[in-house]
Amino acid sequence: MSVTLSAAQALQLWHDVHLHLVRDDESDLSMRQITLLLTVYLEAPPHTVRDLAKKLGVSKPVITRALDSLGKLELLQRRRDEADRRNVLVQRTVKGVLYLERLAETVGKLAKQV
Repeated sequence: MSVTLSAAQALQLWHDVHLHLVRDDESDLSMRQITLLLTVYLEAPPHTVRDLAKKLGVSKPVITRALDSLGKLELLQRRRDEADRRNVLVQRTVKGVLYLERLAETVGKLAKQV
């Protein structure tokens, strides 16, 4: 299914989604954190800190800081790669799945209103 929005409609949807997130009881996530979260959930694993940094075009410490925050919220988790102990794997969590399901529902609902 393809949806075509004008520039004004696209910006209105973007605004409405963010306004909902700000008013929500959940913790506010930065754009970087949301992008990282979506990347891990929408793209096939495995996900390493190194690969995520390259994909997002940021340094590994930037990914580590975002993962620290997302880990505290239990939206993502990290563990050492048993096959290569130098790598840290980033994994999905049940709480993260539920968060993104609610976000997807919100985007869908608000898109219908635009």
